[in-house]
Amino acid sequence: MSAPKFTTLGCRLNAYETEAMKELSAAAGLKDAVIVNTCAVTAEAVRKARQEIRKLRRENPDARLIVTGCAAQTEPETFTAMGEVDAVIGNTEKMQADTWRGMAADFIGETESVQVDDIMSVTETAGHLIDGFGTRSRAYVQVQNGCDHRCTFCIIPFGRGNSRSVPAGVVVEQIKRLVGKGYNEVVLTGVDLTSWGADLPAEPKLGDLVMRILKLVPDLARLRISSIDSIEVDENLMQAIATEPRLMPHLHLSLQAGDDMILKRMKRRHLRDDAIAFCEEAKRLRPDMTYGADIIAGFPTETDDMFANSLKLVEECDLTWLHVFPYSPRKGTPAAKMPAVNGNVIKARAAELRAAGDHKVQAHLAAQHGKTHQILMENARMGRTEQFTEVTFDTDQIEGQIVTAQITGTRGTQLTA
Repeated sequence: MSAPKFTTLGCRLNAYETEAMKELSAAAGLKDAVIVNTCAVTAEAVRKARQEIRKLRRENPDARLIVTGCAAQTEPETFTAMGEVDAVIGNTEKMQADTWRGMAADFIGETESVQVDDIMSVTETAGHLIDGFGTRSRAYVQVQNGCDHRCTFCIIPFGRGNSRSVPAGVVVEQIKRLVGKGYNEVVLTGVDLTSWGADLPAEPKLGDLVMRILKLVPDLARLRISSIDSIEVDENLMQAIATEPRLMPHLHLSLQAGDDMILKRMKRRHLRDDAIAFCEEAKRLRPDMTYGADIIAGFPTETDDMFANSLKLVEECDLTWLHVFPYSPRKGTPAAKMPAVNGNVIKARAAELRAAGDHKVQAHLAAQHGKTHQILMENARMGRTEQFTEVTFDTDQIEGQIVTAQITGTRGTQLTA
């Protein structure tokens, strides 16, 4: 009897939850199972999940195959209908010990094969603590889950439920524990990170949490925050950007578009000038700040001029690391009913955005030559700068340590030291 195998698709939060599921399933004694943690962010993500399930079934003909994650939550019937799948469990159920005890207890049929409850009824985020994952250098801490916003293109709130926050005290204690285990960097993760605290007493903001962590965990060398909504950034977070060197100068922004009409049709809460103003202000406060951003190409009704505004945003916001999504309709979302852009046009626009992003990456790399960086080693030969840029070394370094090194050149999309 072998230990379960896990496959994770999608975001960092999914990867975090896979680690939690490994611990829960091990404690339950689950054997001979394959678990697929799916993503639903695009139609392509769901297609990849189905493809992965078929491949895993071929490779593991006798194992019990369990599907979970956002796609399992939003369209359980898709996976229930697949002959390869033995069980489908929702995003809430996957984080509960009882679910895994049930899966381990009886493979014959006492356990319901579909366990997907109404995610909108969930009011708390499971504070399941894990000791980091991926490398010994960086730990991820889930501080928030779900989303209260209803962007017209997005299925994720239906996979994750409404926004709910992990209390600050729980977060601080977990980070203390991780630092005690030797982690030099912690990344705060969530679905809608800047909404953290809205459901807690006194409604604290993300900036309050960041300041509290930095104050109460003085031995934490580096703190990162993952994807944020710039329009929701509070004064304390701007203060931390300006005054806290341990808060890393890299922000990934949920921008989605650079045209005001498209932003309105997406039901975003910012306009292009808001995004530009935020990026200029954060860079004024922290000159070494770099930005990543999510941008959708070919949203319904997007004209050439509207797309040109998104393309210009790459320069106007000084974006470096782009995540470009060719628009794909998600059933049940308002945007799916809007007039679609031709598929070839979407593909061409996505390629143009990616090319602009590649150009910005090369400019960023060139600007680092000769500079000295504090590099957190992810393995013996590769680490990341404060701005999350990869750096390769010709000699072995100590994994998990922060190394001071001068940048000597560029190799592809990496720096050399």
